[in-house]
Amino acid sequence: MTAALGPRTDARRHHDPSVRGFASDNYAGAHPEVLAALALANEGHQVAYGEDQYTDHLQRIVHSHFGPSAEAFPVFNGTGANVTALQALTDRWGAVICAESAHINVDEGGAPERMGGLKLLTVPTPDGKLTPELIDRQAWGWEDEHRAMPQVVSITQNTELGTVYTVDEIRAIVEHAHAKGMKVHLDGARIANAAASLDVPMRAFTNAVGVDVLSYGGTKNGMVFGEAVIVLNPDAVSHMKHLRKLSMQLASKMRFVSVQLEALLAKDLWLRNARHSNAMAQRLAAGVRALDGVEILHPVQANAVFARLPHEVSRRLQERFRFYFWDEAAGDVRWMCAFDTTEDDVDAFLQALKEELAR
Repeated sequence: MTAALGPRTDARRHHDPSVRGFASDNYAGAHPEVLAALALANEGHQVAYGEDQYTDHLQRIVHSHFGPSAEAFPVFNGTGANVTALQALTDRWGAVICAESAHINVDEGGAPERMGGLKLLTVPTPDGKLTPELIDRQAWGWEDEHRAMPQVVSITQNTELGTVYTVDEIRAIVEHAHAKGMKVHLDGARIANAAASLDVPMRAFTNAVGVDVLSYGGTKNGMVFGEAVIVLNPDAVSHMKHLRKLSMQLASKMRFVSVQLEALLAKDLWLRNARHSNAMAQRLAAGVRALDGVEILHPVQANAVFARLPHEVSRRLQERFRFYFWDEAAGDVRWMCAFDTTEDDVDAFLQALKEELAR
C-alpha cells in the first residue's frame, strides 16, 4: 500500500510578498477561497477532459447566472477564450468588427488572425466603446468577394480604457448587429468589475440583451489560471468542443479550472472581489484629482485609472511602484487595482506620486 502524499514541499519563496504594484490585476495572487477550492478538488481521481464532477456542477452554476441554455467551456486563458469563441462564430471568410483599442486587436499577438484565421475590422473609438454608428463604418460589403465578410461584432466589458457599457448601450449594439445578420461576442475579461460598477447581475448585459457568446474572465478576479467560453445562444455556434481542442484549450485536468470558477461564481466571491478593486480605483482617482500636474484621461468606472503626467515623473515613480505606460510618447499611463489592493497600498502610491511631482 502506497502512503498518501502529505503536504511537504521543497519549493522556496522567490519573491518579496510585501512588494505591491499597480501594473495589472494579473499581478495579484489567487484569492484564499480559490486556493481552498483547488485543495478540495485535488484528492483522489476524477475523469479527465471535462467529464469530471466539478465541470458538470459548474454548468448548473453558470445556468444560475446566464440562463438554462448557457453552456460553459473552461479554457486556459483569455486569448484562448477569445480566439476559440470567435472561430465558433465565423466562417473561414468571416471578419470581426471591434474597437481599435480592443484586446483582440492590440494585445493578443495577432492570435485571432494568425491562429483563428479571421480578419479584424477595427474602428477608432474615443472611449473604447463601439456604437451602432461606429459599427456601420465596417458593417458593409457582405456580397463583395474581395472583402472579408463582417459576421461578428466583438465588444469588451469593461473596455480596455476602463469604461463600462450600460445595459442599454449593449442592447442597442446587439439589436443593430442582429438586424444586419451579425452575431455578438463579449470579451468579459473584467466582466465582474463591470457588473459591480453598474450594480446589475451579469445576465443583465449578456444573455438578457441577446449577446451570443461570452468570454468569461476569472484570472483577473482572483483565480490562479483559467477562463471560460460561455455559449449563451447555442444556435449561434457549431462544434465548440472540437474547436476548443484544436485551439489547444482543452485541459486534461479540467476540474482544476472548473472548481476555481465554481469558487468565484457559486456565491458572491466574484462580486466581492470586483467591488473591492473598483473601490480602490475610486480611492486612487480621488487622490490623484487632488494633485496638480496629473490629468485623468477617462471616466474611472471599474478598476483602472488612466492618467497623463510628466514623463520623467512616471519614470521615477516606476522605480518605486510597477506600472505601465499606455502611450509613452504622450505620457499616458495605466494604474490597475486588484482584489487584494489595500487602502494602505493606494495611500502609499499617492504619497510617492506627490513626492515625485514635487521634485
